[in-house]
Amino acid sequence: MALRHSSILFLFASFLLSAEFIAVDAQLFIRGPFRLIDGPFSHFAEPSDGPDDRGLQRYIIHVRRPEGPLFTIATEWRNFYVSLLTKANAQFSLQGDDSPVSRILHAYRNVMTGFAAMFTAIEVEAMSKLDWFVHAYPDRTYDLLTTHTPEFMGLRDPTSGGGGRGGVWKESNMGEGVIIGVLDSGVTPGHPSFDDKGMPPPPSRWKGQCDFKTSACNNKLIGAQSFIRSYGLPAVSAVPPVDNEGHGTHTASTAAGAPVDHADALGHAAGVAAGMAPRAHVAVYQVCDRGRCAGADILSAMDAAIEDGVDVISLSVGSAPAPFHADPVAIGAFGAIKKGIFVSCSAGNSGPGVSTLSNEAPWVLTVAATSTNRTIRATVKLGDGQEFDGESLYQQPPDFGSKNLPLVWAGDGSKMNASKCRNGSLDGLDVRGKVVLCERGGNNRIDKGKVVQGAGGAGMILMNEQVDGYSTLADAHVLPASHVAYAYGSKIKDYIKSSSNPTAAIVFKGTTMNTSRAPAVPSFSSRGPSKESPGILKPDIAAPGVSILAAWPSTLGQGSQPQPTSTTKLTGFVFNMMSGTSMSCPHVSGVAALLKKAHPSWSPAAMKSAMMTTAYTSDNTGQPIVDERLLPAGLFSFGAGQVDPAKALDPGLVYDIDPDDYVPYLCGLGYTDAHVRSVIHSSVSCSLAKRITEGELNYPSILVPLGGNHPTAVVFSRTVTNVGEAHETYSSEIDAPEGVSVRVEPTSLSFTTVNEKKTFKITFESKGGGGSGNAEGQLKWVSGKHVVRSPIAISFK
Repeated sequence: MALRHSSILFLFASFLLSAEFIAVDAQLFIRGPFRLIDGPFSHFAEPSDGPDDRGLQRYIIHVRRPEGPLFTIATEWRNFYVSLLTKANAQFSLQGDDSPVSRILHAYRNVMTGFAAMFTAIEVEAMSKLDWFVHAYPDRTYDLLTTHTPEFMGLRDPTSGGGGRGGVWKESNMGEGVIIGVLDSGVTPGHPSFDDKGMPPPPSRWKGQCDFKTSACNNKLIGAQSFIRSYGLPAVSAVPPVDNEGHGTHTASTAAGAPVDHADALGHAAGVAAGMAPRAHVAVYQVCDRGRCAGADILSAMDAAIEDGVDVISLSVGSAPAPFHADPVAIGAFGAIKKGIFVSCSAGNSGPGVSTLSNEAPWVLTVAATSTNRTIRATVKLGDGQEFDGESLYQQPPDFGSKNLPLVWAGDGSKMNASKCRNGSLDGLDVRGKVVLCERGGNNRIDKGKVVQGAGGAGMILMNEQVDGYSTLADAHVLPASHVAYAYGSKIKDYIKSSSNPTAAIVFKGTTMNTSRAPAVPSFSSRGPSKESPGILKPDIAAPGVSILAAWPSTLGQGSQPQPTSTTKLTGFVFNMMSGTSMSCPHVSGVAALLKKAHPSWSPAAMKSAMMTTAYTSDNTGQPIVDERLLPAGLFSFGAGQVDPAKALDPGLVYDIDPDDYVPYLCGLGYTDAHVRSVIHSSVSCSLAKRITEGELNYPSILVPLGGNHPTAVVFSRTVTNVGEAHETYSSEIDAPEGVSVRVEPTSLSFTTVNEKKTFKITFESKGGGGSGNAEGQLKWVSGKHVVRSPIAISFK
């Protein structure tokens, strides 16, 4: 039906300008393979939930950037989108009485030109014929993917006294004056990790807001807003971004939590808890609800963070790979780096399978997870004397002994799912007063303990699946439990089968420091190669992400502690342990804040290069970092290696990349002009622009395809910028991958000034027809003071 232009304009303007919106359900997404609306229907997005009963679903709409002077305030941008849709309303065939403009959820201005709105597929198809339309795609869903880590990462100098202000923290003043924007599930104001004692006011460039009560924000927690939007709910303003999940509180405090004495998790890992940049400011942008995060909301939060004046964006969410022009995180991050804002993202928790990464864009730092040298040990002692070390955060009661109890495994019976202790699977089985062996998989780890407890079991041994190998985690179980490796679980099974009266005890040994083979890559950490850009080595780097202690809302409890009800209330603050690349990402975000403080003129790419080229690849035994199999982890597991903040402060040379350098890279990926425009937020013609291969991007790591349809010899060039001593000479050292010869020209680089640039060529040639699979090596530029290392991955086809 036709719509009256004046009524649409009035309705939309009043809707947008009057208030913010409240959201109680961020899960208005698309289920099934809906096509992207950008010309030929040749690519499928990966949306999550289906359209509503009217056929409406979330779309992100890119429009042509207006010519002439750009708008200066948000209202002008919103009115511009109003005018576009008002003029176009005759193109829409609507269901119901509302207009297209009344369905808009977000209006963007910094990360892209366009908006997010609820439309039917037919309406978007009609919209695609208009001259201002560039590109549209269904919204995507993203999932939410430290008393010790400052010392483990070398931030706190143990010789500097109780204040811990030596080392990296001294050189960077703990990130003072830097603003970290954390996009997550919200925050818990009033937690001592966000105490502002001794903190200066935020810098004058800060333009953000706090939607808590006046006293909740301070000089540490300087901003807090919610960006969760749902269609059809009343508009309200200043929705407080209360963290009802704990994830956002945990990640924000990991990045920049204030020092808190006497922190622990259920009595374990006691010490002083502090974030990576304890004097940095924190601004929280709530984009996740019930573990799910809408791409349109994330994009709006990034848009606001850029406007607010943050220096670092930390984003611990992940989704299935998508082309960068249909990935809100990639688009938002590009808008951020154009403004000089560093963006770090989680690699994902879908490992150890290959090509399981999230957040693959080369302009973000993609962070894998590693373990630390601290474990919360719970040893399984069998009746025949065998002992197997595992982990558990269970709070051992004072009267809990370590006497042997009957041990059972329900996997050799006829009841389905009993081996994995899934809901209802132990009903009717005789497990009362016994220790139950449960296999991992099928339901989450803590829920397995609840099943055992509900069936009357006295304890649980949780064994890995084979794919998880030796990766174990310290979880806050609801009953005495120990999480053991697959190999240990298999031996426990053998004992049960061979004994007429199998028994076991769980001996809680508490916090154990300086455990060997750390860091190590856990099984859950997602692996490369990248699907969307297989010529870029991803992940980029690794950081602690296993059993990380950080702030937690007291209202949620800690696993085995009861969640408050109407008659119970937990008081005081708490900390909790969590594992995932969600935890590794804010570690690097905090390191980025330290680098920003020490080197305010460095670009995001320079900061990224500094971390990557100084990362290390050996564990605390001097051997290569291992994975869940206790085998060398490899570049597709941890990228350049484990972040080393002290060395990153003084890398010597950096591989810098200007945002404009990504245009020939994106054109080289085969993207259309509209696709590239959607990412870079400006017009481009790939037919006129130079195109480069992925390997020609001035990236700190190098991935080379050889053999098959690829040539047997490949030549790349790289440019390094001197950020070390004014007069310094570097010589090249090459560890060539097996089956490949590598040649660098020139073999030495001499610098006479700071910020001087030098270019070199590196040639790769397959020996004797090439090999198969992957091979690894490295290029190092070595001076008397610095070692600048670039990992090399060869992909044989």
